[in-house]
Amino acid sequence: MSATIHRLADRAPSLEPMIELVTGDMNLVNAAILDRMQSQIPLIPELAGHLIAGGGKRMRPMLTLASARLLGYMGTRHHRLAAAVEFIHTATLLHDDVVDGSDLRRGKRTANLIWGNPASVLVGDFLFSRSFELMVEDGSLKVLKILSNASAVIAEGEVNQLTAARRIDLGEDRYLEIINAKTAALFAAARRIAAVVAERPEAEEAALDAYGRNLGIAFQLVDDAIDYISDAGTMGKDAGDDFREGKMTLPVILAYARGDEADRKFWKDAVEGRRDSDADFAHAVELVRATRAVDDTLARARHYGQRAIDALGPFAASKAKEAMVEAVEFAVARAY
Repeated sequence: MSATIHRLADRAPSLEPMIELVTGDMNLVNAAILDRMQSQIPLIPELAGHLIAGGGKRMRPMLTLASARLLGYMGTRHHRLAAAVEFIHTATLLHDDVVDGSDLRRGKRTANLIWGNPASVLVGDFLFSRSFELMVEDGSLKVLKILSNASAVIAEGEVNQLTAARRIDLGEDRYLEIINAKTAALFAAARRIAAVVAERPEAEEAALDAYGRNLGIAFQLVDDAIDYISDAGTMGKDAGDDFREGKMTLPVILAYARGDEADRKFWKDAVEGRRDSDADFAHAVELVRATRAVDDTLARARHYGQRAIDALGPFAASKAKEAMVEAVEFAVARAY
């Protein structure tokens, strides 16, 4: 599997070129987000604001804006649609933290830990509703179809992941199916809608879809790898969360397949919830390193990152294209 990806010679990859490119547009998106998260029920903006203002990079809406720049779009429809994308993403995070029982999100206490599970779920529902209001106001049935389909696919992916939890027999194909749905679908849809509002040909829609989908897969692969090689300060969540939740991520799938009988018994016990101490996690880290499971997970991430970059091939050179390429490099480089 190819693992080559362009590397910047003089500095580490960064989102700064992307941020600089879309700062003006992002201010308008943030204004739309702030406006639409308001409610007469004080808990709603309080809880939503806790997560929305919690230090996230807002990579998805930024890439929607950058894609519009790439296409030379001069209108304003993409501002509210980028806000809709961020609401969908934020709603799924609120729901995910409830399902996973997470205590940290972006280095801060999760909303469910502060306000409880019922409030987190209901405010997530509120944000989903706001996103659909923004889609309907845009007036494009095609945009509505793309984003509503992505929302349904994300939900299916989350259910698929839930039913796959603590299943030692989960294979790589199903794992990729899960992350393609729960992560890559929104990356792809958020790129595709830029081509729709810019009224560009189907081929350009498909190219941006491929860019977003492959970037989303690479992004999730790196997330799953760094659960075993990073710490809470770097990750914004507790190291080992995936391990303790019995998630069969790719590092575990590969380490289990490559382990001896004793290693396989350890992984089976861990995935089924019988080995979840700090010492058990330390042993798991040793196993994923010894079997090169993390290395190969990151190699796959670089492969999908290269596919994302290759998808931009049809587009002319520009600052927007350069920023989108570097965004891929940044997504992969987070693990190093």
